[in-house]
Amino acid sequence: QVQLVESGGDLVQAGGSLRLSCAASGSIWRINIMGWYRQVPGKQRELVATITRDGRTNYGDSVKGRFTISRDIAKNTMYLQMNSLKPEETAVYSCNARTYAGDYYWGRGTQVTISS
Repeated sequence: QVQLVESGGDLVQAGGSLRLSCAASGSIWRINIMGWYRQVPGKQRELVATITRDGRTNYGDSVKGRFTISRDIAKNTMYLQMNSLKPEETAVYSCNARTYAGDYYWGRGTQVTISS
């Protein structure tokens, strides 16, 4: 089992920045890829960014150039630095971990609200 706990969600103004954290615990040696997703009520969950154990990253088109995903293996923590935030990016941001065996784990999410 892998447990994921997000933190860092807040209310910020449009154009502002925020950094989210996702702390992993449990069978972390099983994790291959971690990622951030976001969801607005009534809409599909959207990929924000992913990062592999060896540091390869992938971003959703709408956040490229503004968001940066990173991972501190020693601290078992993943981060999402978000810059130039837009009101339409208000959502619950959730942390995801995928193991080498193909199992998926989710955190409970953290609310990010961007005011215009």
